[in-house]
Amino acid sequence: MGRRTECYVDTSALIAFLDRSDSYHATFRRLFAAPPALVTSALVIAEGHGWFLRRFDQRRALEFLAFIGALPTLTICAFDAAELAKAAYYVKKFAAHDLTLADAHGLAIMRERRIRSCWSTDRHLALSGAQLVI
Repeated sequence: MGRRTECYVDTSALIAFLDRSDSYHATFRRLFAAPPALVTSALVIAEGHGWFLRRFDQRRALEFLAFIGALPTLTICAFDAAELAKAAYYVKKFAAHDLTLADAHGLAIMRERRIRSCWSTDRHLALSGAQLVI
């Protein structure tokens, strides 16, 4: 049996799917209709929750968490001291690009898991050489 292709999903893709006013909503609505195996960082989940909480309210932030919990194909990679060291490497390596810690952790995850496809509207993640879907 062949290895199942994984795709990294960034905060911007999750927001675009859930926020109907987002200019990329239709694209990510189509992609989430039949998603491959998805991988993300715990930092992406924290970023997304905070975005909905600040932009809208607690109800929308909880809806975001419910959506994450209902995605059957999503693997969430934990963030601990070892992962911080991996992410810090990318923050330093790409210092001129102002990477967030979440973006840097995403790059580390994609490299470690050999993920070549990324759902994002954030061009920073193209630094990994992954094919971006935007």
